[in-house]
Amino acid sequence: MKKVAVIMGSDSDLPVVKKAIAELKNYGVPYECHVMSAHRTPALASEFAASAKSNGFGVIICAAGMAAHLAGVIAGHTTLPVIGIPCKSAALDGMDALLATVMMPSGIPVATVAIDGAKNAAILAVQMLALSDEELSKKLEAEKLAMIDGVKAKDAALQDALKNI
Repeated sequence: MKKVAVIMGSDSDLPVVKKAIAELKNYGVPYECHVMSAHRTPALASEFAASAKSNGFGVIICAAGMAAHLAGVIAGHTTLPVIGIPCKSAALDGMDALLATVMMPSGIPVATVAIDGAKNAAILAVQMLALSDEELSKKLEAEKLAMIDGVKAKDAALQDALKNI
């Protein structure tokens, strides 16, 4: 199975990134997590991205706040799919990171999830890997069925509660 790289621009992004790591573990997807900065360590980030495919990675997740150039720098140096997680910051509540992550030039796509949307980033990475991994595909299908059952149970509880109003 291909690995997922989870790269964060700063160790301060770890509280957000933990949700992606937990989800990857939930699906049994191998991963590596690193801190690399588009601005402070651009050569390191570029080198990692350029060799990611040959190092067994299938998808790269990048979490960054503020200027949030990390996902774009990584995407510019690899043909692997890159998923950006814009992280909330104090200055503009994450809108700066969202716009910096999603507004990529033609030819350098970055799939972008919601601000602090690490769980969805991991699920999207799993979906990408599942295109060529039947076991992962079955796990995703089972999770969808569990979500349906959960919503049905909540609706049944609501219907019971409404009887008493």
